[in-house]
Amino acid sequence: MSVVDPLAKARQALVEESLLSSGVTDQRVLKAFLTVPRHEFVFPEYTEQAYADGPLPRGEGQVMTQPSLAARMTQALHLQGNENVLEIGTGCGYQAAILSLLAQAIYTIERLPSLAERAQAVLRR
Repeated sequence: MSVVDPLAKARQALVEESLLSSGVTDQRVLKAFLTVPRHEFVFPEYTEQAYADGPLPRGEGQVMTQPSLAARMTQALHLQGNENVLEIGTGCGYQAAILSLLAQAIYTIERLPSLAERAQAVLRR
């Protein structure tokens, strides 16, 4: 029995309405943003806003980058799939999850222990 993702349509709408209109055309990047469940990386009280194209609080006075900006930055890397990527500032781990679908290996470093621990737990799931 397969599990139905109740927010898959919201993720699809984010890609179609925000990422494409902001100039993201790389099909691998678009697929990664369709695949990674952003709502898993946000605090529960922000689940309903997870697929809005805006920044969201992630703790420690930090915010998650809005998806269209994150997608444009990811596209600008021109990843082919054989790269090793170092990300400085793991935050909630969402960008690391996106990059893990596009590169051979992703190494990510976070200086704030509370963010690092939470990101590690979410990425394990």
